[in-house]
Amino acid sequence: QLVESGGGLVQFGGSLKLSCAASGFSVDSVAIGWFRQAPGKEREEVACIETRKDVTDYADSVKGRFTISRDDAKNTVYLEMNSLKPDDTAVYYCVTDFGTFCRWPGLYDFNFWGQGTQVTVSS
Repeated sequence: QLVESGGGLVQFGGSLKLSCAASGFSVDSVAIGWFRQAPGKEREEVACIETRKDVTDYADSVKGRFTISRDDAKNTVYLEMNSLKPDDTAVYYCVTDFGTFCRWPGLYDFNFWGQGTQVTVSS
């Protein structure tokens, strides 16, 4: 199971840190990604972290502003978001295909993601 949390309402330029808590498996054994979906828009891959913590991947739209990380002791993956913009408004989900590599769109293969957490950025 994956459970996302940490979303909320923030002003333009603000920051949020999302959490993705896993149960039933270890986050250090799989690649985990974050994607987002805004109303009326296609889902967008945001970031991903492989089993090697130093291997990460980001969408161009968030590079330099978002950071994905992992706390193995807490079995949790984080997405730290800075310099938020209204375009970042969406429901954010974490997802895994239980593989070891960030291979979008393959991470969606098993439909294994949580309920999502809403992020709203006001202008």
